[in-house]
Amino acid sequence: MKYDTIVIGGGPAGMMAAGRSGELGSRVLLIEKNQKLGVKLLITGKGRCNLTNKVDDPREFVSEFGKNGKFIFSSLFVFGIEDTINFFNDQGVKTKTERGKRVFPVSDKAQDILSVLVGYMKNSDIEIRKNTQVTEFIIKDRKIKKVKLATGEEIEGKNFILCTGGKSCPTTGSTGDGYAWLAKMGHNIVSLFPSLVSIIVRDIFVKDLEGLSLKNVEISVYKDEKKIDSRFGEAIFTSDGMSGPIILDLSRKLASESFDNIKIKVDFKPALDHSKLDKRIQRDFMQGNNKMFKNSLEKLLPKKLIPVVIKLSNIDPEKKVNLITREERMKLLIIMKEFPLELKALSGYNKAIITAGGVKLSEINPKTMKSKLIDNLYVAGEILDLDGPTGGYNLQICWSTGYVAGNSVNRDL
Repeated sequence: MKYDTIVIGGGPAGMMAAGRSGELGSRVLLIEKNQKLGVKLLITGKGRCNLTNKVDDPREFVSEFGKNGKFIFSSLFVFGIEDTINFFNDQGVKTKTERGKRVFPVSDKAQDILSVLVGYMKNSDIEIRKNTQVTEFIIKDRKIKKVKLATGEEIEGKNFILCTGGKSCPTTGSTGDGYAWLAKMGHNIVSLFPSLVSIIVRDIFVKDLEGLSLKNVEISVYKDEKKIDSRFGEAIFTSDGMSGPIILDLSRKLASESFDNIKIKVDFKPALDHSKLDKRIQRDFMQGNNKMFKNSLEKLLPKKLIPVVIKLSNIDPEKKVNLITREERMKLLIIMKEFPLELKALSGYNKAIITAGGVKLSEINPKTMKSKLIDNLYVAGEILDLDGPTGGYNLQICWSTGYVAGNSVNRDL
């Protein structure tokens, strides 16, 4: 049997592409190597699924992808942020917008998003083969004729959409198969590296802070004592470093740097400059002048953080606060405003949310997602050389490029 469209990859981009192509009348086959569809989708946003970001201006959205962002304009014009929200709303999934303009289902369940996509494909009469591994593309005269499966079976198709994702979270099936296939077809793959990932630090004291969540903090990255980036928001200490939204976003910058002389500084009190924080510390000390130093920081810092700060300050924990010198107070202040961490490494693909790098964008038509090298191949989703910050940006790329690919294949039947 020959299919009009064969989609490889049952993630968000693949399901959207398959559903849209089928909706327009194509006979579509979706091939997924996992036993279930949307395995990685179900863990996005800690299982809540941050499905897009409701920025006010598409140009603002595009700017978050740096120099490659202009590639996105065409697909956003066809299927943009409001289209995404309306798509899921129309299928019965109500959405809400949280801080940072992040959009989630009201239910906080990624399963609801997956159910809509599965229903979309069912209504479009998509044939789905799960637990099925593609091993080879059979190409002749710049056209894919068939895909070969691990079983040895060969399946013919008129058009093919590759949506195999990246290399991040390999336990979900994202093992980078698509990059090798594209390279064999002649496509260039821009250097790959894990992105939106936690950091590992050299400081052993972070083990004592494991699980400590931080809100409204500012974290800055310094290279040779020069600030190169900073973020404000939420973070969390892990057993060997830090994670959380602002750390994940900072990791995009860190991935392009050598780790020599890289330091991370956490400002626990970004709303107070040094002078105001000093006055606050003095006021707290004056109100508890009979207290020992170790018992005087409850109003200033999370309980779990206090012993570490005291140790770093080198102030005697038994010392009465009214005996603390100005020099000692300045040391305390600097630690609270510039809590130091020495970067060791970024966590690998196992903990990365997305993969940076991918198929070179100049080899893909941004208006159709069609390969410029293979006449009946389309590419969508994370496999493209596009990586954005946390907050729904990367899933929106999957929705937009997947929809456009599904649209475009029907024009070429």
